Amino acid sequence: MTSVNTASDISDTAKRVHVASSKGRVLIVDDEANARSALAELLDDAGYSVSTAADGRTALLQMEQVDPDVVLTDLKMPGIDGLSLIERGRPMSPHTTFIVMTAFATIDTAVKAIKLGAESYLTKPLELDAVMAIVDRALDRTRLSREAAQLRERFEDRFQLGNILGEHPSMQRLMKNIAQVARSRATVLIHGETGTGKELLAAAIHQNSKRKDKPFVKLNCASLSETLLESELFGHERGSFTGAMTRREGRFKQADGGTLFLDEVSEIPASVQIKLLRFLQEREFERVGGNETLKVDVRVVAATNRNLKQRVDDGKFREDLYYRLKVVQIDVPPLRVRRSDIPLLAHAFLHKYAAENDRPVQGLSEEALQHLMIYPWPGNVRELENAIERAVVMCENALIQREDLPTSAHGDLQNGSVMALIPGITMSELERVAILRTLDAVDGSTARAAEILGVSQRKIQYRVKEWGYQTSLLD
Repeated sequence: MTSVNTASDISDTAKRVHVASSKGRVLIVDDEANARSALAELLDDAGYSVSTAADGRTALLQMEQVDPDVVLTDLKMPGIDGLSLIERGRPMSPHTTFIVMTAFATIDTAVKAIKLGAESYLTKPLELDAVMAIVDRALDRTRLSREAAQLRERFEDRFQLGNILGEHPSMQRLMKNIAQVARSRATVLIHGETGTGKELLAAAIHQNSKRKDKPFVKLNCASLSETLLESELFGHERGSFTGAMTRREGRFKQADGGTLFLDEVSEIPASVQIKLLRFLQEREFERVGGNETLKVDVRVVAATNRNLKQRVDDGKFREDLYYRLKVVQIDVPPLRVRRSDIPLLAHAFLHKYAAENDRPVQGLSEEALQHLMIYPWPGNVRELENAIERAVVMCENALIQREDLPTSAHGDLQNGSVMALIPGITMSELERVAILRTLDAVDGSTARAAEILGVSQRKIQYRVKEWGYQTSLLD
């Protein structure tokens, strides 16, 4: 490899350097004028935006003005040396990547530089290929760091309500509705497929209500037998059934002043439905085996992944209770109809599990992200979260690759469901896939499909008639 010593050497060799398609801002800090100008010319010829400083103090002033992506700093300089520059510069520019250069390399100084946050440690005279490779790698790291910070800002701003993330129009409307509903005391029924985040929505309703400082109590109604469910909800007196050794307060009493979240409410047996209906009507109940009438101030938020109206029609759920529960109904869209949220969610889960598992994973490769977008996600957000957690644990690089994802999330590039992601598809074919797939996701409702796709219902109805819409076309 060629050693870089002078500006004239660089002028000839830099032309042979591969120029990356995406360049960034580089600050060179060196008290040797020739070395500084030579390196500046190299990077400038390669397409980078270059600024220079002759000492650490000037470099800190430049960092305030320029916010560089990469800082290449000499180690030994009068006043503020390279290590001090990193120590003082990192807090003021947390996304900048630092690279140390020195002609006096020792193991101790290298270790100290890395501990202070330096990305790499280069020995002078610099090797051209090594400089370019390390600067390119440093820019990738800076870019990922900045993107992660931007995502976090988005999470904290308009795309988040509690722990709910979404920028798709359907999710934005949902979060707006939740914020409005939360201010009331109305009973809420949340309907959505498994894994769509119904419990998170219930928690968001509670946290944005006047009850937020009171208990948020949860109960999965499908996990208990009829007797235990009644006891869990309303409490029991001592001796009211075998094993009832003491009086116990139920979830309604525990949630007094707050919110009670009843998950899988469709599975409540008939005898318990009657007592729940009474509470919703009169705000009172008795413990199992007791005669004392208790009154509590509890808001009920229920959730189901079943068609509760169909359960009513089938005689498995009381119609009067159904209407008491759905004073306000919130329908949660499945992930397959809001695919634009997949990158947002995937990066959020990535950073969460990278931190929890102390893994240096910083992003997703383009191929991995494409396959996340292809997969239909029958398990919705919960399945996506599990897939990303596994990928973070198994990943051996800074970026999650396709092979790091669970096999089920790879998708089938030959399947008609992913035609829209195949290069060369015509606009008419793209429109057909988008409309038919969306209709499939919303049970054929042209009104809901039009809302999701942002087009008129009349246009969808016209296209459906033109294509002779059949269910088999959606398989």
